[in-house]
This record gives sequence, structure tokens and C-alpha cells, in this order.
Amino acid sequence: MKFQKLISGRLVKRYKRFLADIILEDGQEITAHVPNSGAMTSCIEGNCPVWVTFHDNPKRKLKYTLELTKMGENLICTNTGVANKLGIEAIENGTITELQGYTSLKPEQKYGQNSRIDILLENENEKCYVEIKSVSLKIGDKLAFPDSVTSRGTKHLNELKVMVEEGHRAVMLYVIQRTDKISFRLANEIDEKYYETFKEVTALGVEVLVYQSDINYDEINIKSKVKWELT
Repeated sequence: MKFQKLISGRLVKRYKRFLADIILEDGQEITAHVPNSGAMTSCIEGNCPVWVTFHDNPKRKLKYTLELTKMGENLICTNTGVANKLGIEAIENGTITELQGYTSLKPEQKYGQNSRIDILLENENEKCYVEIKSVSLKIGDKLAFPDSVTSRGTKHLNELKVMVEEGHRAVMLYVIQRTDKISFRLANEIDEKYYETFKEVTALGVEVLVYQSDINYDEINIKSKVKWELT
């Protein structure tokens, strides 16, 4: 996925979850939209390098969107809305080998208890429900999910379980949106209920895939499979 032209700057502060004050490379001070509802622990801090996109849309109150940050040597795509696009691209171009062999790919399909599945894959013999989560949290020497308590995420796990019980295939796809080359685990210390639900549904047949993104200042793409563990 190609980025729109990125503009570099330095973070002043993030606040109210969806707002960030930033000083751009030309000295201009702006407030950007932060498309990320999580805690963003380990992927943002005062004065860290950031990159934003500009959107000249009269309907937008905030013209800038935060896209990337840099912590140490690692680039992080903090825009969680990117994950679904990356997942679709990686299925369509064959990178996610486990999700090949389907003749139809439909995003955002209604299912479960008033929910929408991120991707529904179908062929003449099977339906495959794919839920996607964006990963940006680093704890010690591991990447982890979630970065805050997510009752919505727990609901999604349970709905995938129901799809398995109904005879369908169900997959939990974690998309790592940072360049650290390390393994992935569940952050049980952050959301124990999510962790316990994850163990339950995977034991019943919900599949787990974890894929790493390659990020530069022009584009972000899913590139390789990553090992995962519970803790």
C-alpha cells in the first residue's frame, strides 16, 4: 500500500486519544488526527519523529493525519485503519499463503451479534471468516496485542468461535505494523479476559496467523509470517 506524500515533524503531545500536536519540518505547528483508539504504548513519545499526511478536504476539521512514528531504529505505522487494507492486498497478491484458494473476497460483511467481519472469503465448498487486528505494542523483547482492554476484541473472538461451531473456517489475523523483527505474544497482563477467550476459541478451532509489515517512507506491505506464543 502506497502512502500519500508524507510530511515529517516532531511530536509535541498526543491527547484525547485522537489528537496530536506536532511541529512540522518547516516549523509550522499543527494538530493532527490520530486514527488509533489504543494506548499507543511503546510507539509514541514526546519529541519522537513523526510523519503525517495532508488532506485538503473542506469537510475535514483536521487537515493532517498521523501515519508513522519512529522509536529507536524502528518505524511504526500507528494508523490502525491500514491493517484491513494490508490484509486484503496480501491475500490478493498471494503473500498470505494460508488464505489462498477462494474465489470471492468481501470486506465488511455483516455477521454474528450486530458485527461485521473484516473479510469474508468464499469458494464453492467453504466460507472463511477473517478478523484483522493491528499490532503496534512492544513489551520487552516481544510484540504483543492488545495494548489496552478490548471488550470489542473479546466479542470478535467469541463470534469467530460461533462460526467454527457452525462448520465454517475462522481466522484471527494479527498484522504487525512496525519493523521490529521479533516474535509475537498475547498481552495477558493488559487484558486477561481477552487472553483467556483467545485460549478457549483457538482450542476449539479458530486459527491464528501473525504477519509482519515492511515499512518505508513510500509504502507499507505485509511481507512475512511471524512466530507467535501465548505469553
